[in-house]
Amino acid sequence: MTLKVAFIGLGAMGKPMAGHLQRHGLLQAVANRTHAKAEALAREWGIVAPATLAELAAPCDVIALCVTADADVLDTVESLAPHMKPGAIVIDHSTVAPDTAKQASARLAKVGAHFLDAPVSGGVEGAKNGKLSIMVGGDATVLERARPVLEAYALRITHLGDVGAGQATKAVNQVLVAGIAQAVCEGLALGEALGLDPERLIPTLGAGAAGNWFLEKRGATMLKNEFNVGFKLALLHKDLGIVRGIAEHAGTSREVIERSLADYAELMRQGHGDDDISGLIRLKRRPS
Repeated sequence: MTLKVAFIGLGAMGKPMAGHLQRHGLLQAVANRTHAKAEALAREWGIVAPATLAELAAPCDVIALCVTADADVLDTVESLAPHMKPGAIVIDHSTVAPDTAKQASARLAKVGAHFLDAPVSGGVEGAKNGKLSIMVGGDATVLERARPVLEAYALRITHLGDVGAGQATKAVNQVLVAGIAQAVCEGLALGEALGLDPERLIPTLGAGAAGNWFLEKRGATMLKNEFNVGFKLALLHKDLGIVRGIAEHAGTSREVIERSLADYAELMRQGHGDDDISGLIRLKRRPS
């Protein structure tokens, strides 16, 4: 039986993810904070954009979320829960705290529905190309039922453990993302100051031990002062605020987290919150 799927949250990541579901014949309905955006996509894709989450929830087997904040996830689940059919599944692709995932799961369990925390990595390119890495926490049998949904936009799907494990893994991911961005931006600012040719520098670095996704995808654009290509730095700042609390509880080092929080806060203060995270190079360059 073909799953009936809805998608809530049609931002830079959510819209292309929902588009893959539509192309696979799975998507029945969409919703967004700005209802007009959902209505426009629904007309384009030949589906529906219900006026309420109650209407959206009732016929669906799976509802995927990609929203901004912990409160958004909990509010959405609270609105969906009374109207979901028994056995239905909510898949949350947002980046939130593990405790938020556990709260959402507990609320849905009261009505016989299921929850998977399934944050993603791979950037806007990964969402558009259907090649995201998805980190899943929750019941393994529920994941198998939901797998056709995830496979529509995933390169890799990994079951990490119980509810909350996906978000815990995403916390680790965001520390690595922040640290790599710090190193690449600082290194390329140095290369720029030394007058090195980016068209030779970046492929040379990428072919060796310094090679990484961020250098490959963002190196050339940041040196051209093009900062509108991917994940907004204000969103990474939000994520790192969550990660700080997780690291404090775990008792581990927070040097990369704290430095990145301070740097991105400064860029936001300067009005650059909508820049891709590679906008960090602004702070690494020598003062003009």
